[in-house]
Amino acid sequence: MASSLAGLAIALYAYYTPLTGVTGTLGALITILACIALAVMALALAALKGRGIRIALRIVILLGLAGTFFAGLLLHLWWLGVAMVAGLVGLILDMVRAGRHIHS
Repeated sequence: MASSLAGLAIALYAYYTPLTGVTGTLGALITILACIALAVMALALAALKGRGIRIALRIVILLGLAGTFFAGLLLHLWWLGVAMVAGLVGLILDMVRAGRHIHS
């Protein structure tokens, strides 16, 4: 959740600030929407209880993180890439935590 909000702040800054190189571009707008979608999915992941739906949502989040990371690199928004890597670390920690909870 935190990494998607950080990514959203970075993408909004790049979209609205003059001379960033991506001001007003469709790519920056799509990264804004992707970060919002990732934040919503992170909230949904915390609220869901079913194992199967949580696994499916984790896969969709993983794809969203990878796609947003790639878009950030194409837009030369390196900090957006860093935020998405932090999101990947958080997703991995969530999966490890869920695995320990099932076995104990």
